[in-house]
Amino acid sequence: MKKIIPLLLAFFMFSHCNKEPENKAEISVPSKTWWKEAVVYQIYPRSFKDTDGDGVGDIKGIISKLDYIKSLGIDVVWLNPIYGSPNADNGYDISDYKAIMKEFGTMEDFDALLKGMHEKGLKLVMDLVVNHTSDEHPWFKESRKSRDNPYRDYYHWWPAEKGKPAFRPGAFEADGSGWRFDSLTNAYYLHYFSYKQPDLNWENPKVRHEIYDMMNWWLKKGIDGFRMDVIPFIAKDTTFPVITQADLDKNYHGRWDVYMASGPHLHDYLKEMNSEVLSKYDCMSLAEGAGMLKSTALNFVDEDRHELNMGYHFDGVNLGYIPGHFKKMDPNWSLVEFKKIYSDWDAVYKDKGWGTIYLGNHDQPRMVSRWGNDTPKFRAYSSKMLTTFLLSMRGTPYYYYGDEIGMTNAYFDSIEDYRDIETIAEYEKVKIAGGDLQQFIEDQKTGGARDNGRTPMQWDTTANAGFTAGTPWLSVNKNFNQVNVASENKTPNSILNYFRKMVKLRKENPVLIYGAYHLLQAEHPDIYAYTRILNDKKMLILLNFSDHNSNINLKEIETKEGTLINNYESVDIENDKINLLPYQAVIFSIK
Repeated sequence: MKKIIPLLLAFFMFSHCNKEPENKAEISVPSKTWWKEAVVYQIYPRSFKDTDGDGVGDIKGIISKLDYIKSLGIDVVWLNPIYGSPNADNGYDISDYKAIMKEFGTMEDFDALLKGMHEKGLKLVMDLVVNHTSDEHPWFKESRKSRDNPYRDYYHWWPAEKGKPAFRPGAFEADGSGWRFDSLTNAYYLHYFSYKQPDLNWENPKVRHEIYDMMNWWLKKGIDGFRMDVIPFIAKDTTFPVITQADLDKNYHGRWDVYMASGPHLHDYLKEMNSEVLSKYDCMSLAEGAGMLKSTALNFVDEDRHELNMGYHFDGVNLGYIPGHFKKMDPNWSLVEFKKIYSDWDAVYKDKGWGTIYLGNHDQPRMVSRWGNDTPKFRAYSSKMLTTFLLSMRGTPYYYYGDEIGMTNAYFDSIEDYRDIETIAEYEKVKIAGGDLQQFIEDQKTGGARDNGRTPMQWDTTANAGFTAGTPWLSVNKNFNQVNVASENKTPNSILNYFRKMVKLRKENPVLIYGAYHLLQAEHPDIYAYTRILNDKKMLILLNFSDHNSNINLKEIETKEGTLINNYESVDIENDKINLLPYQAVIFSIK
């Protein structure tokens, strides 16, 4: 049995996760809306398709692939930032909110993309980055000039004559500090991420209304919503008190991210944002929920609070990291704990609000390398199994580009291969501490290095996988001759075509969207089994997360009506015992 790896957070078992309601009428059906029923496809523009040969993906590249995107059956495209930016953090450092990054194209290109998507029945969601800007944004340039500049209070400044400010973390800095000294005005400014990303002062109403005006500008242009980057961090205690580890342990579960997500006026600002912007449009709003806990999640997404539509948590993707090491994975992460996390979070939204489900994105390793098995023998089976999980759980699924063909981690051998600001900063920390740099690189091959999930899309077997005619900004994965869209498109049982089939199954069966979720045999070490129930519809989902045969006894199988999907050709059933092959995924319709 796999051993259980403790997480940063303590999880409490949902006491009824193995019980189904005695009366089907007890099942609560949430109000229906398009963003609950959508499958969201995330595109990292820099890596999707390059049309001008500069090695960087662009908007015209996305336009050229709209037929492919539509063929997936998805409903919404979430674009990572494409705003004007000097690109210190791949666009998450914005210098102009109403412009397009030159590498990506022009506003005319964007307008053509939006029009083309809407003509195909697709919706477009933008990445909203408003906790911070670039240090090259005009607001910050003005803010730096003098202490009495009108833009000074657009950011958080601490005068040096008061001494060094109390520690705050800076995620992308080698020294770990979130304060940067600026000699021009003899003061420190706050940056929770890179020093190139100074934090905005949301306590200033002028800042808030600048942001709301910008959001309204994009929504009037016709976009369909926002994914909100680190939105729980926008509110700060501007007295910047000293925070000790004891304070963190007592009040914030021992975690800095929970502290940073607990600003005194956070929900005032989100309610104001809803009133000034979101409530005026039929749009979706997603909080990147760093620091969000099960106990606080509904504060963001309970419909009665009039804040946001949904948020996503980090508990699932944090599973299995070894404490004290930068995103180093223990390969023996526990499926029992995995099931507990997702069952507990489903329970949060059982009666109110709405959740999300994801296993990969631009900040994570590739889904099949992290949660499945990317060896040639099992890559396809485990990728299909993970897709089955994502598209059969309650909550809006977010699916990352390339995962639909089973793209894998890059397994880079040198720090020179990386472009990600976070990985490079962590490498420098290890170097400064005299640590084992080679071991750090080995850890990133399977762990959390963000560039694992950012390698260029593998379209075909031509040079650079058909991504670019130039030199790609980040190396193409070496396995592109075996893993690419062209070959999978023409193979009926490919990962790609399985994804399309699973999307179709979800759309044709509201039980997979709105149905109640019930975990079965929580302690089974290999198999994740659960039912989905909506009125007279009931489905049984069985997922073998292991690389060996495994079996499970379930009385539910005795009422099996039919097999709806299976990533193998058959399934072995003996009375009430189901024998599953390695990484087998099956969905049954049951009475």
